[in-house]
Amino acid sequence: MKKSLLPLGLLFGLFVHAQKMGPEKRAIVESINAHQQELIALSDSIWAAAEVAFQENISSRLLADYAEENGFTVERGVAGMPTAFVATYGSGSPVISVLGEFDALPGISQKAQPTKEALDPGGAGHGCGHNLFGTASLASAIAVKELIEAGELSGTVKFLGTPAEEKFFGKIWMVREGLWDDVDVNLSWHPGAEIEADVQSTLALVDFKVEFFGQAAHASADPWNGRSASDALELYTTGINYYREHIQPTVRIHYHIQDGGQVVNVVPDYSRIWVRVRDTKREGMMPVYEHVQKMAEGAAIMANVDYKISLISGIYETLVNRTGGEAMQKNLELLGPIEYTASEQEFGKKIQMATGKPQVGMDSEIRPLKATRENPGGGSTDVGDVSWNVPNINLGVTVAPKDTPWHSWAVVACGGMSIGHKGMLYAAKAMGMTMVDLFKSPKLVEAVKEEYRERKGETVYEPIIPEGPPPINAEK
Repeated sequence: MKKSLLPLGLLFGLFVHAQKMGPEKRAIVESINAHQQELIALSDSIWAAAEVAFQENISSRLLADYAEENGFTVERGVAGMPTAFVATYGSGSPVISVLGEFDALPGISQKAQPTKEALDPGGAGHGCGHNLFGTASLASAIAVKELIEAGELSGTVKFLGTPAEEKFFGKIWMVREGLWDDVDVNLSWHPGAEIEADVQSTLALVDFKVEFFGQAAHASADPWNGRSASDALELYTTGINYYREHIQPTVRIHYHIQDGGQVVNVVPDYSRIWVRVRDTKREGMMPVYEHVQKMAEGAAIMANVDYKISLISGIYETLVNRTGGEAMQKNLELLGPIEYTASEQEFGKKIQMATGKPQVGMDSEIRPLKATRENPGGGSTDVGDVSWNVPNINLGVTVAPKDTPWHSWAVVACGGMSIGHKGMLYAAKAMGMTMVDLFKSPKLVEAVKEEYRERKGETVYEPIIPEGPPPINAEK
């Protein structure tokens, strides 16, 4: 595993900012600096493993083992998922948890270089930076654990290893299992292209599969004896595409044709499509979901075939907590921006050149806390489901150059070298410092909880997943 030392200039800058911190926050920074090489090696090992949803055996084991080595009690295979785990240290209140993801994306393997070249052709890659995500979150929990162990803080810290965020959304089953029921406040972060205490919501989402069942026949000799499942699929996608004109601008509909028939000279008797519907609020998403299901029935009628709809999973939009965001913002201002070397800036500019973006390099400016937008757009995350069950404080940290296409080889490249490492260590410090605030201030914990209760209102959370266990062995 390769090592990456932070330059003396960056360490000096962090030292200067640390002088403005209280002793507990300085201890957080010092702990993460002391563990720096282990954390980089851990992240790089997960980056190299690059395991997709529910197959993160190496990645999960590395994180769980490291938690145990640092004194946590670890429960593995929770909520019916072999790669999900909970690491706990301490006792009593408050109980503060932090999330860690570690799954990769298929087909975007990439070397840690600014030109496109697969490390493992056809293999997976960490195009969302989850090798950094899980490692930073665990690092922050370890730093807090050391303060509890030293008697400087009291309470319980938890790290939850959460699999399959990119597909299937493992946190939903962990929520259903009640793994946050005893938690007062949860923290999460996500790799990005700027540093911010994230007070924006995300999109609600629902995934389902449609299968069509027809009758096979020779496509030339006797096609009249066949009923084409592929025809139904094409009619269905045509309907979806015409429907797009008549939905709200905030709605998104995606689909992936998984099986459209096997050979050209057979009327296909089976077809399958994965469909995803999103909107800024699940109240807007659900009517679209219901209508698109009806369209599947219509397509089946037109093609004279049978059909079946299977819910895969669905996630809530994120419930924002500005009180927690304000606490995080203060710690970002204490830490100051990430400093990059000339070679790192050059790496970033080469990434931007290769992806057709302005060559402006890295952005780590600490800006004021943003206003929360009503319709944020963007992506979706199963952190949303966590946020409807426990107050959640979220953070974004720069790990790639400005405007980098996400879920791409370019993010994979940055996540395996010092640009990603710096963002990871920074995120660990920001979250650890914010956890110190929560452990030391019952008033802050209560204020975060009060905003959570007000925003949630009378909503009763019901997970959007089918009955039964997680789809560990589902078709990938």
